[in-house]
Amino acid sequence: MGTVRYTLDLANPSPLTEEQKADLARLDTMTPEEIERNALEDPDNPPFTEEELERLSIAAPIQLTRRGLGLTQEEFAARFHIGLARLRDWEQGRYKPDSAALAYLKVIARETDAVLRALGEEEKIEAAE
Repeated sequence: MGTVRYTLDLANPSPLTEEQKADLARLDTMTPEEIERNALEDPDNPPFTEEELERLSIAAPIQLTRRGLGLTQEEFAARFHIGLARLRDWEQGRYKPDSAALAYLKVIARETDAVLRALGEEEKIEAAE
């Protein structure tokens, strides 16, 4: 059996089944303590360790910045002169960027046009548009 792909239409969600409605009703009555206990007991979805949470706190903003600019990893790395392998390592939480790289990534997120001008990349973007 092959993979089936479909696009969710959030404006017109499919109706819930009775079983799904019952599950939601049960979840609505759970206390925060019950939710926490159930999460901790779920062998298929263990809670993040402190180390994993720290890696995610670094990786997520990098991915959000890149995706917010509408760029693939390859495009982002090339445009901002970052090694592709290094970017992938950062986004996957394998390595933490050093303080200079973190500062550069913040500047990219907040002042993208200024970085592109400084790198001489704005002409390339305008030509591609």
